[in-house]
Amino acid sequence: MAVETKVIERVITIDAPPETVFRLLTDPVQYVRWKGKLAELEPQPGGKFRVEFASTKDIAAGKYVEVIRDRRVVFTWGWEGNEMVPPGSSTVEIDLEPTGSGTRLRLVHRGLPDGAVTSHTEGWDYFLPRLVDVAAGREPREATEAAKP
Repeated sequence: MAVETKVIERVITIDAPPETVFRLLTDPVQYVRWKGKLAELEPQPGGKFRVEFASTKDIAAGKYVEVIRDRRVVFTWGWEGNEMVPPGSSTVEIDLEPTGSGTRLRLVHRGLPDGAVTSHTEGWDYFLPRLVDVAAGREPREATEAAKP
């Protein structure tokens, strides 16, 4: 029997152009400004996606599936050493659409097993506001202890 999976979807507006947001999603130096402490990113189909997080020893890993400059980034996602969500076992799709002087970002995270949906939802709800801050030129906000992933 196949394992049922859930989808997380978030839509946010960022006060920065798509080019800025795209760099924050694909450039290793820019990525760690809002998420992680070390990023190995090769933003091309089949390229490496690997992010080591600052607050834990957790490492997210996968491969890029689709990269359309300033418009779309798709990569597989999972955790090194995690049997429930191993590297590459789920997929994150991020679409960028210009809106006025900013960007509408739509994130869809597919393929997570039921037991991983809550923690991943909390993670995106923590990190996406940090992306908003950094893209707008502000320091990334910190979460309360209860809201940290």
